[in-house]
Amino acid sequence: MSIEQRLKELKITLAPVGKPMGSYVHAKRVGNLLYLSGKGPHYPDGKMPKGKLGADMSVEEGYRHARQVGLVLLAAMKEALGGNLDRVADVVKVLGMVNAAPDFEDHPKVINGCSDLFVEVFGEHGRHARSAVGMSSLPAGIPVEIEVIVAVK
Repeated sequence: MSIEQRLKELKITLAPVGKPMGSYVHAKRVGNLLYLSGKGPHYPDGKMPKGKLGADMSVEEGYRHARQVGLVLLAAMKEALGGNLDRVADVVKVLGMVNAAPDFEDHPKVINGCSDLFVEVFGEHGRHARSAVGMSSLPAGIPVEIEVIVAVK
């Protein structure tokens, strides 16, 4: 089954990524690796949540936002690969950054939202090495930012 068919089966529609918010690119290919810039939880309706895990946002909400970041990252991968997500050979590494209160300890549970999505979409090729870390703040007050490295065909 192609990745496009898998997305349809999961009832997932990817939105366009839009332009970078600075003098960087969404993705940079070096050899067979595609490095994706950090993304936040942009929703199709234009909304971007704000919040700090462990203060005014629950782990469940953070998980949903991390899943949304995963969808944005999939759209960036698709754009960088000429519209063909079947060119993704493996998700290699995920770095998840959580806007967290000082005593928050569930960073991995939040970033699981993105990791679980990648496994749903790519199967075993979606399993990856990962870091999930806390930050005192993130751009525009977003609750989570994630960057990814994927191997491509």
